[in-house]
Amino acid sequence: MNYEKLQTFITVADKKSFSEAAKLLYLSQPTITSQIKSLEKDLNTTLFERTTKQVQLTQAANVLYRYAKEIIKISETAEKEIMRMSEQVYGDLKIACSLTIGENILPQILGEFRKEYPLIKMSVDISNTSRILDKIKDHVLDLGLIEAPIEDPELYLEPFLEDELILVAAPHYFEEEKASVTLEELKEIPLVLRESGSGTRTVMNQHLINSGLNPSNLKVEFELGSTESVKSAIESGLGLSILSKSAIKKELQLGLLKMYPIEDLSFLRNFYIVYHRDVVLKSTAEVFLHSITPLNKELTLESPLC
Repeated sequence: MNYEKLQTFITVADKKSFSEAAKLLYLSQPTITSQIKSLEKDLNTTLFERTTKQVQLTQAANVLYRYAKEIIKISETAEKEIMRMSEQVYGDLKIACSLTIGENILPQILGEFRKEYPLIKMSVDISNTSRILDKIKDHVLDLGLIEAPIEDPELYLEPFLEDELILVAAPHYFEEEKASVTLEELKEIPLVLRESGSGTRTVMNQHLINSGLNPSNLKVEFELGSTESVKSAIESGLGLSILSKSAIKKELQLGLLKMYPIEDLSFLRNFYIVYHRDVVLKSTAEVFLHSITPLNKELTLESPLC
C-alpha cells in the first residue's frame, strides 16, 4: 500500500471530511478523492460512506485505520534510524510559538540552532497558543513553544524556560509615588491586556484565581492582539498591563515603563515545548528538543533576553 495514500486516508478519517483533509495536506479535493478511490480499488472495498455533511468510516476503514497508523509509525521510525547514520542531520522542521516567545526568546534559539544544524530547513510560525495546539493535533506542526500549561491526553508538554509576568505602567502614571499594588487596587485599575486565548492571558488568569481574585472582576479597558500594541498603549498612559518580563527589558532599561509588584501575588511560570504523543518525532525535531532543553541554565530571568 502506498505511503501517501495511507497518510491521506488517515487524515480524512481523522477529520471526517475530504475538504478539511485537502486543506491540511495542501492538496486539491479531487486529488484527495482520487487517492481514496485508488486505495479502495487496491483493497477491493469501500472505506467511507459519504453524506451531505461529513464522511463516516466503514467497518473496513476502522480495521485499516489501526494498521495504517502502525505502518506510518514504522516507516517514520525507519527513516529516522537511517538519518541517524548520516554525519549531518537534515530535513524539514515545522514549529510554531506564541507571540512572547516568538518576539523575545526564539531569535537567539534559532541563531544558535542554525549554526549547529545548517542543513535543517525550518518553517516557523508565530500564533495564538490555542491555534498552535490545534495544528499539532492536526499534524501540521512538529513542535510548538507555548506560554501556558495545558492538559490534553493527545499532547506531551515539557518545560524549557522559566519566566515571570509583571504589572507595568508608564512612569508617573500614578499621581502619588507607589511601591506596590494590592489585589483590591488591581480590581480598580484600568488594564490593557492580551486577547483571551493567549498564553500570557491564560497564565495571568490562573494565578489570579489561585489568589482568590476572579479575572472577570478586573477593569479591562482594551484587549489587543500583540505584545507590541499592548506596550504602546500603556506607554501612552491608557492603563496598566501584566506582561512577560522577557518582553519589556528594553522598555524598563530606557525608563519607558515601570514595574509595580502586586502584594501577595507572584506570576512565576514556565515556557513549554509541546508535541503530539502519537507520533514518532523526526530526527530534526529530536535535535531541536535536545538543543532547547538546557536553556534554563543559559537564559535565566537575569539574562539579556529578559
